[in-house]
Amino acid sequence: MRYAFVAAERTRYPVRVLCRVMEVSVSGFYDFTHRRLRPDPDNQVRIDLRSVFAASRNTYGRPRLVAALRQKSHSVGHKRVRRLMQEEHIRAKSKGGFRPCTTDSSHHMPVAGNVLDRQFSIDNPRPTWVSDITYLPTKEGWLYLAVVLSIQTRQVLGYSLSDRMPDTLVENAFLNAWNACSGTGGEIFHSDQGRQYASGKFRQTLASKDVQQSMSRRGNCWDNAVAESFFATLKREEACGVYPTKRHAQLGIASYVHGFYNSSRLHSALGYRSPNDYARWLKHKAV
Repeated sequence: MRYAFVAAERTRYPVRVLCRVMEVSVSGFYDFTHRRLRPDPDNQVRIDLRSVFAASRNTYGRPRLVAALRQKSHSVGHKRVRRLMQEEHIRAKSKGGFRPCTTDSSHHMPVAGNVLDRQFSIDNPRPTWVSDITYLPTKEGWLYLAVVLSIQTRQVLGYSLSDRMPDTLVENAFLNAWNACSGTGGEIFHSDQGRQYASGKFRQTLASKDVQQSMSRRGNCWDNAVAESFFATLKREEACGVYPTKRHAQLGIASYVHGFYNSSRLHSALGYRSPNDYARWLKHKAV
């Protein structure tokens, strides 16, 4: 600020007098003016940094910003991006702790064994889908969301929303996923032991598609950590407040899933690719 004042007043008063009054050196002032004339080597990086951060809905932290900038051909490291984030006042939404929750499984319906057995690696050779249900608060009451995700691509393959939690909530989510990705049978479908997943009608639906059912151990949500983690991300990046209406919630979930999460959100488990990009890469690799 002192050098800027000297620069602004130098046409009215001698530079030496202004520097003496502002208690700065003359050489320091001229070095300041020379720096102002030099182009900022970080200018394009700053532009892309702000653009990527905005496109991420202000959710990307330093690791994802570094990955995104490198994909834009910028040779940047973590220290440089950290400095630029500080200078640009960029700060991602804080990441809440992963607080696993369990489902009420106090029913007497048959349950499946834990076929998945925490084999969450994207390299799992057998197509595997995981599913769970969460609650979305709105000023019109609760809205219930069931999702189906792929272990291999981390894509949200299908989802379903309802004012209540009927057995058809998870069946619709499964069928939406099946139709969207043209399921062929042989997949593993993993969930908790909730009554919707244990219902006879849902088990028949899976069997009709030649899909093997797998369930977490009772009260052990870590057995379904991929689905739990997705909901933690959803609650931090999209459903982080109370929606004004159920319609707003429906539109918000659709926009998040199709307009951001699947299509462009960089996923650390996928080598900082988006789920859709990774799925396309897998398909090309298999050809």
